[in-house]
Amino acid sequence: MDIKSYKLEELNSLCKDIRNEILRVVSKNGGHLSSTLGATELIVAMHKVFDSKKDPFIFDVSHQAYAHKLLTDRWEEFDTLREFGGMCGYTKPSESEHDYFVAGHSSTSISLGVGAAKAIALKGEQNSRIPVVMIGDGSMTAGMVYEALNELGDRKYPMVIILNDNEMSIAKPIGAISRILSSAMASPFYQSFKKHTESFVDNFGEGAHYIAKRMEESLKLITPGILFEEMGINYIGPVDGHNLKSLIEILQIAKKMGKPVIVHTQTLKGKGYEIAEGKEEKWHGVGPFDLDSGNASKKSPRKSATQIYAQALMHLAKTNDKIVGATAAMPSGTGLSELMEAYPTRFWDVAIAEQHAVTSMAAMAKEGFKPFCTIYSTFLQRGYDQVIHDTCLMDLPVVFALDRAGIVGEDGETHQGVFDISFLRVVPNMTLFAPRDEKSFHQAMAFASEYQHPCSLRYPRGSFIQTDLPESLPFELAKSQMLRSNNSDILFIGYGNGVGRAYKTAELMDKEVSILDLKFVKPLDEEMLRTLSTKHKRWFVFSDSSKMGGVGSALLEFLSSAKIGHVELVSFEYEDAFIAHGNTKLVEESLGLLPQQLAMKVLNEVSAF
Repeated sequence: MDIKSYKLEELNSLCKDIRNEILRVVSKNGGHLSSTLGATELIVAMHKVFDSKKDPFIFDVSHQAYAHKLLTDRWEEFDTLREFGGMCGYTKPSESEHDYFVAGHSSTSISLGVGAAKAIALKGEQNSRIPVVMIGDGSMTAGMVYEALNELGDRKYPMVIILNDNEMSIAKPIGAISRILSSAMASPFYQSFKKHTESFVDNFGEGAHYIAKRMEESLKLITPGILFEEMGINYIGPVDGHNLKSLIEILQIAKKMGKPVIVHTQTLKGKGYEIAEGKEEKWHGVGPFDLDSGNASKKSPRKSATQIYAQALMHLAKTNDKIVGATAAMPSGTGLSELMEAYPTRFWDVAIAEQHAVTSMAAMAKEGFKPFCTIYSTFLQRGYDQVIHDTCLMDLPVVFALDRAGIVGEDGETHQGVFDISFLRVVPNMTLFAPRDEKSFHQAMAFASEYQHPCSLRYPRGSFIQTDLPESLPFELAKSQMLRSNNSDILFIGYGNGVGRAYKTAELMDKEVSILDLKFVKPLDEEMLRTLSTKHKRWFVFSDSSKMGGVGSALLEFLSSAKIGHVELVSFEYEDAFIAHGNTKLVEESLGLLPQQLAMKVLNEVSAF
């Protein structure tokens, strides 16, 4: 859609149409809502002033880019948003030439912009191309942003950075940066100045009022902008992020400056849908909902793994005042909200700063506390060096509770929690274990609370696979549990949520199989595995994780070191490829991982021998 010739009235009408379409589709499919509604005018102004075919449009996280998708010839496809085989909820270059980069994790945009600007300079295209970056105030809490700004301020590459300041990231804004950006005008200095000025000008008529107003506007320009100006970045703002006329004029000015400039805009999250306006975490990402009431279309009757985790941690925190915890901008998503309310001095949201979360919890462990560092599996990737260098090197007893382990559904490739076993298993001093259901989760948490070394437990998004599993036993280091034993040649080895999948697969087969809950993937229960290798020659592995470096790899390494050569092992973990977005069941079906598909694979493998 070419909107270069659109008049202001037409653009404002277009913004309403875009919001209506976003609300219609997200209420049906689910998706990110409040952030993308709030950014609508910003994105329309970007497309009015810049050219997304040649100017790199770089959206931080990119969950706010739905308006961009609608403006770039994807209106007809928008009905398929986040559906399997349909449109991605994030920017994706393979989907459109207008999407410059894949983005699903925060705070990468300015670094990408600097890299693009360097390339543009080397190719001599400065006069025809300029990177345009949109970043939210929540993303400004991550250190990577300041690494990029530090270089940009020194090298002065032309770039326009639109700071979308909606006074919140996903949850309540955390930290000094948010306060500088969003609350500068509420400072005692500014309010005192304003009060005295108003009192003074009341005695001197309209002329004094005009001068005072101009001084107030000047202070608004100076106060929040000092941080950026001191870094060598030009600053314009704050600007009303919903005033298209002002936005277009200011972006045109910024485009012509030929230097790095931050345009600080202030927006309202959820703009245009009153129920969601200004609300915090609830409306950031939603499932299908009723547009009129705002109520969710359906609720699962079963407890989610996240809810079980939160209940278990609350129970432990009540009886042990040494237990503390942190999350990185996801208090509700990780179940820590209630703990933060109950124990505000022991549980913290540290903002979008996974590296800081890990290292700060390591120091608390050094001081004798028992930290639960609660992070999505996909986001712990951002704190990997801190896990190695700041936690495991000193053998500090931090618990890494990894939510959303396995396939996460509609969020897709950037959020699938498939790599944590592979990248944590190689780290010395790290222990890995996983619960299979609600009771075993409480037992796993009890073990973790007493364990005096670094450890990680993983659990899925939503509920555990539902099946009638045998009673779980308390967790003991490197001890597995035999759930079903017979004289069959076939052994199913399940790990975490894979135990339920193994059981469901076994129920669909007309052959007897033995089933083992591995419980620990590091260290392994070598004694049990040696015993089982004498009875069962065909092992099948069930785990919601990457095959390369995963549970099957750990078992093969054991068989090799133990010189057990007669066991045939087949792993049903994920292949070496990024996993697409979509309904979890449809994604699993595409990977051949539904129980009925796995039962057929097992039977084919057995008949092949």
